[in-house]
Amino acid sequence: MADLLIRTADVVVTMDRLRSELPGADVRIRGGVIVEVGPGLSAAGAEVIEARGCVVTPGLVNTHHHLYQTLTRAVPGGQDALLFGWLKTLYPIWARFGPEEMFVSAQVGLAELALSGCTLTSDHLYLYPNGARLDDTIAAAAAVGLRFHPTRGAMSIGESAGGLPPDSLVEPESAILDDMIRVVDRFHDPQPGAMVRVGLAPCSPFSVSRELMREAALLARDKGVMLHTHLAENDEDIAYSLAHFGCRPGQYAEELGWTGPDVWHAHCVKLDGSEIELFGRSLTGVAHCPCSNCRLGSGIAPVRAMRDAGVKVGLGVDGSASNDAGNLVAEARMAMLLQRVARGADAMGAREALETATLGGALVLGRDDLGSVEAGKRADLAIWDRTGIEGAGAWDPVAGLLLCGPTRVRHLIVEGRQVVRDGQLVTLDMAAVLERQRALARRLAG
Repeated sequence: MADLLIRTADVVVTMDRLRSELPGADVRIRGGVIVEVGPGLSAAGAEVIEARGCVVTPGLVNTHHHLYQTLTRAVPGGQDALLFGWLKTLYPIWARFGPEEMFVSAQVGLAELALSGCTLTSDHLYLYPNGARLDDTIAAAAAVGLRFHPTRGAMSIGESAGGLPPDSLVEPESAILDDMIRVVDRFHDPQPGAMVRVGLAPCSPFSVSRELMREAALLARDKGVMLHTHLAENDEDIAYSLAHFGCRPGQYAEELGWTGPDVWHAHCVKLDGSEIELFGRSLTGVAHCPCSNCRLGSGIAPVRAMRDAGVKVGLGVDGSASNDAGNLVAEARMAMLLQRVARGADAMGAREALETATLGGALVLGRDDLGSVEAGKRADLAIWDRTGIEGAGAWDPVAGLLLCGPTRVRHLIVEGRQVVRDGQLVTLDMAAVLERQRALARRLAG
């Protein structure tokens, strides 16, 4: 494969140790790796992408998603509900999914992420109706061309046992653990540059047992993979923890081995000061999902306090049924704005929010091989065209990405391969995929 040269960008936002921003710079890529960054690089033997008028950033990293939910956006009955009510509305619909729904919905969700600048996404799949498997979403990611960190989620406590999900969507815990072993052994790649890594992710403290949480943690450490779950999402979540476990969610997580550099929790809207200190001290990560938190009325996560305490924070779009979009750069803008609403206009700047969306997410997912534009890092890059109406009149092109736009990339590079070219996904026949998605949604709605 020939070298790829991104030439004469208006600015390259490196996210290196000094957070350098390089005007008029080039980026040379060879074999999926960045080999040079700087002005005036030789184009000899390289395919050239002209980047004049563009800002180049590291690819954005999405640390929390439920890709299957792109088939259930804007569902009546769940549009104005809090978390638990929203789940009760949608569980019966999701119970009718099968492998095709999982695959097509994941394709659409991944394509939407790619167009918003995302090169690496996690996914939390915790229900497996009618023969669906984690394999379905992994196949979708391979088709789209994004780097993927799927997690084998699970629910084991149904309504008849006092849980939230219907009994039809829960699994025996022995079967869950067996399949966790299967998917890790089959798909997880621990090597630098891996396109697929697998995590273990019991859905939430209110849908699995204490024993499954503990067993999953032991299994993850044995296999050398990461752990993920929902935690402290809203007031209902806190009340459930206090009533059923006699402690707050952070304490519950610590007791079960769910803190440490190999763990990241989604939402964490309601963490208190002691829990934030615990996460910072233990290097536990957080997937902050600002738009979903707004959509479900969960509140504003204390991201400023988390970052100040040394907590690793990345961004997540969450499920498309609770967002109802999957645009990661828009998520970064919302993260910035919400901290300003909560703490004042100087609480978070555009560059810090962009760092959280790139390097921050990479650190949360344990990927020290990407997240910045430096020689030796994997070639995951987003190229943003600033010559359109969104950038007209913007004096600061880097801050302008979040303050003005655009919210769609011109080009997207993953492992040195072009996934988006001139604003269009090049790896899929999107018209055909979208038509199939619409047909599946109509069938579910009928």
